[in-house]
Amino acid sequence: MALLKVTERVYFLANEQETDRPLLGYIKGDKYSLMIDGGNSKNHIEKFNKLLKESNLKIPDYAAITHFHWDHTYGMHAIEGKTIACEITNKKLKIMAKWEWSDTAMKNRLLTGEDIEFADTNIRKEYQSLQDIKVVTADIAFDDELKLDLGGINIILKNVIAPHSEDSVIVYVPEEKVIFIGDAYSKDYYDNCKYDPIKIKNFITTLENLEFNTCFVGHSNPLKKEDIIRFLNSQYEQIVKENH
Repeated sequence: MALLKVTERVYFLANEQETDRPLLGYIKGDKYSLMIDGGNSKNHIEKFNKLLKESNLKIPDYAAITHFHWDHTYGMHAIEGKTIACEITNKKLKIMAKWEWSDTAMKNRLLTGEDIEFADTNIRKEYQSLQDIKVVTADIAFDDELKLDLGGINIILKNVIAPHSEDSVIVYVPEEKVIFIGDAYSKDYYDNCKYDPIKIKNFITTLENLEFNTCFVGHSNPLKKEDIIRFLNSQYEQIVKENH
């Protein structure tokens, strides 16, 4: 698997379904570089860094986290640069940082609803030893929006209303006309695998009001703006139909 180049400044490592590794992004500025998402393990981060070096790209100075779920955050401790997350994400990470990693503790979290079967299964696949799991909070936390100047390119991080989780953060790169949305487009797997119609409508409006050509999503290939909006509208229409 190789690092894929989209523009002179934008690269990504595709998602891997085997252990639910999400897509990782990379933005190359004149002064600083930014990674998008924190990977699901140290191994995931090491693979990303190795591919960066092979492409003569520097290790990221910063990493922006799209939301708190394990597959986007459990590699954070292995990131060399400063990690950035919204306040809600950091609160969730603070809770998970206290979790015990044993077979019994994991099974208990499934019973209490703190964790879900899908995450549990993939964590066990990704980690040969549960003792290797290390959850940390971000170095930098922001409330609603944060703007970064990487040198010759600007980034906007924004906590948006989206169906997947309350801490969904989009990473918008206006000059390159690209946006990274993590899993914001997905159902809420921690709330009966369902879509909230108000949140999905809100998110559609957010995307419609931004100028971009390519949308990078957490667990599939990048999409064109019209395709992601079409997908979200189809999900919304389905909910409306089901509720009538």
